[in-house]
Amino acid sequence: MPTARLRRSELATPASQEKMVLRAAESDADLVFLDLEDAVVPAEKERARDAAVDALNALDWRRSTRAVRINSVDTVWAHDDIIDLVTRAGRNLDVIIIPKVKAPRDIWFVETLLLQLEAKLRLGRPIGLEALIEETEALARVEEIAAASPRLEALILGVGDLSASQGIRSGHVADPALRYPGDIWHYARNRMIVAARARGIDAIDGPYANYRDADGYRREATWGSTLGCAGKWCIHPSQIAIANDVFAPTENEIALAQRMCDAYEAAQRAGAGAAGESGVLVDAASVRIFQGVLDRARLTGRLPPET
Repeated sequence: MPTARLRRSELATPASQEKMVLRAAESDADLVFLDLEDAVVPAEKERARDAAVDALNALDWRRSTRAVRINSVDTVWAHDDIIDLVTRAGRNLDVIIIPKVKAPRDIWFVETLLLQLEAKLRLGRPIGLEALIEETEALARVEEIAAASPRLEALILGVGDLSASQGIRSGHVADPALRYPGDIWHYARNRMIVAARARGIDAIDGPYANYRDADGYRREATWGSTLGCAGKWCIHPSQIAIANDVFAPTENEIALAQRMCDAYEAAQRAGAGAAGESGVLVDAASVRIFQGVLDRARLTGRLPPET
């Protein structure tokens, strides 16, 4: 089963930008990924790979999960990305993010290389995977992709490339008079979340491009959290605190969940299958929701661990 990790905030950082990498290592992001793909021009790919290896080995990442987004498996760089990263920094690498996945075979390609490298290098622990759902082919097969590998820990909605793949007209998005009513990404987001949850892995909401619009970021993070996302990408450090807050239960949610779970446990001890608390019926179905809130509160540090 996938390793349980906090992913409220996943900070994107170009591996080729040393100052950004240093700031990322000092941040409060749950996960930091060093980007070898879209943030790096072709002429800098190999230098960025070396920089990622150096950063993984040399920096103190504190509590952050250490990840790298490799180049897509249909490029000339992906093979060397995986081999170099794992051979030279595998003991300091937690997760590989695979972009532009289109089918389970893309996951299998990375998985097979990792199996060989981990055995050869005797790493002792598996490196996790996250897959970007950012192509229409991926969204159409997202259930298969979610089930592709036991080391797959999360799916991520990549709305930028998905816009291009789907043929979304950006001018209509920008023009208030022509804007699509409601959330244009609701279907894609919800389908990805259901596929991920069905396999017991995390669903991560994609980036919000305007990092100066804190209210817009919080709004979209809240939509993702409401539907079941475990976290959201951050393209700027200013978005980290918002994501960490939105994807953790509030004090009111925790207090309500605790009351409901206590009432249900008391009813069970008395031989009843349900209980009423604050005018709300709590049964076996609804207590799953409230127990999930308490579990999330412990994971995020808003409740102490169970003893």
